[in-house]
Amino acid sequence: MSNKNKITPHLWYDKEASKAARLYTTSFDNSKILSINTIKDTPSGDAEMLKFVLDGQHFTSISAGPYFKFNPSVSFLVACKTKEEVDKLWKKLSAGGKIMMELGAYPFSERYGWTEDS
Repeated sequence: MSNKNKITPHLWYDKEASKAARLYTTSFDNSKILSINTIKDTPSGDAEMLKFVLDGQHFTSISAGPYFKFNPSVSFLVACKTKEEVDKLWKKLSAGGKIMMELGAYPFSERYGWTEDS
């Protein structure tokens, strides 16, 4: 799968980049980890860098220490075609995570939820 995206989101983790990539690639169809590499001697020590694709969208992630933290102001909106697809993804991505908005009907969407995955 070649990267046709002009912009590739880069996700920074303390130590969880592999765990996150596995969660995401097993949650979305047409997804896979493309590469895993170790970058030696960074300011945070050896850092694991992954490239993966989620249903055609390319991502890069890195386990490079606690310098930067995720927060809910940066999130990804996933558009689904069916209620069943929403429910399947919600179950997988919300397991063990933090619910920001319960899955339900809202004035702007018939089926919407916001979760911070684990």
